[in-house]
Formats: sequence, C-alpha cells, structure tokens
Amino acid sequence: MSLSNCKLIDLPKITDHRGNLTFVEGGSHIPFDIARVYYLYDVPGGAERGGHAHKDLHQLIVAMSGSFDIVLDDGVNKKRFHLNRSYFGLYVGPMIWREMDNFSSGCVCMVLASNRYDESDYYRDYSDFKKAAENNKQ
Repeated sequence: MSLSNCKLIDLPKITDHRGNLTFVEGGSHIPFDIARVYYLYDVPGGAERGGHAHKDLHQLIVAMSGSFDIVLDDGVNKKRFHLNRSYFGLYVGPMIWREMDNFSSGCVCMVLASNRYDESDYYRDYSDFKKAAENNKQ
C-alpha cells in the first residue's frame, strides 16, 4: 500500500443546538468492517505512540478530543497529518508505518480496526518493515 491510499475521511456530522453527533458505519463510511475499537488517553506531554506497522490491519484514527500529529510512512515517502476534529478520521491501510506525537492535554484518540488484536500482524522494527515494504513493491 502507498501513502496515496491513506486519506482523511469526512464523517457524517449532524448539527444540533443541543450538541453535534457523528457516526461511523463499517463498510459504508469506511472501507472495512469494524472488529475492534480502542482508544488512547492520558498521554503524557512529549510522549510518542505508534512506532509500528501492520501487515493486514485497516484502521480509522480519530481525534475524539484535543489533537495530535501522525506521520505515515510507506517505506519510501512520509506524510504528516494533524488530527483535531472528531468528524474527520484518518484511514490507514496495511503496510504503513505510523508514529504519533504532539498530543494536546486531555487528548483522546480513538481507533477503529478491521481485526481483533494479533501480535503476529505487527512490524515493530522499522528495518524489518522497510525490507517487507520493498519486497511488496516488487
């Protein structure tokens, strides 16, 4: 997969004077069915998260509250995204290295994932990821 497949998705937003509502339907708003939801919170100032890639997992990453940056890397190119709205989700497919930083105070990051947790799906070493990414492009 290349960075061109990773994109911001504008999620439905229902505006109401009592508060807004956004929803996500797997297979409709995002290109996969949702098998797992997890979220990051109470991230200490200056901390970084991510630092891995997935072999097969698809994800939608949303800043539910606050903001953070995410750098995506397909083994050749890198692109930084700033997430700060709960009605935008960043779609990230397989074979994309991700690093997250610049978390604001009180930030909550929600991730919708296509599969249940499976440690064997991870690349946690960047050089192993780079080798696999090069082999996938051949």
